[in-house]
Amino acid sequence: KLKEIVLSDFTDYSAIASSLRNIDVAYFCVGVYTGAVPDAEFKKITVDYTLKFADAVKENSPNATLCFLSGEGADRSEKSRLSFARYKGMAENYLISKSFRQLYIFRPGYIYPVEKRKEPNFGYKLYRALYPLIALFGSGFSIKSTELGEAMFKTGLHGTGKSTLENADILNLVHHNHPS
Repeated sequence: KLKEIVLSDFTDYSAIASSLRNIDVAYFCVGVYTGAVPDAEFKKITVDYTLKFADAVKENSPNATLCFLSGEGADRSEKSRLSFARYKGMAENYLISKSFRQLYIFRPGYIYPVEKRKEPNFGYKLYRALYPLIALFGSGFSIKSTELGEAMFKTGLHGTGKSTLENADILNLVHHNHPS
């Protein structure tokens, strides 16, 4: 059963708590591009939103599986000089501390948007243009948005052997038989 809920404040789930009861799988894919917002807002979106969502899911559906979209280079030591890596590491550490029945952390590399979009900055325009070359570097560097979505969806439903999945692991789930 899929039910879409529009939420205007990602730090307050009280108004929709009843909709979070008795769920089997939750997917958290909220994020923002590095440099798109000031650092304080970047941390709020990357860390605080994740924490509030995890708390709400755990409180209302303690046996739920959680699938979290992190990113390549996430640093669980929380000491990276790169804010993206440090903040994603903070979010991952918090999720691990919540002791979900199943927690799957996805760390893709460059996500190639299959559907055309307005790229957020020059770097992404360049990545998109160079994607055929980037893809030649192997499974550790990039993934299509459709492949990432398929892997996350199937993992939430069926599970997999690893709890933290790097780019190559994610692609392996899509291109080989997905373990039950």
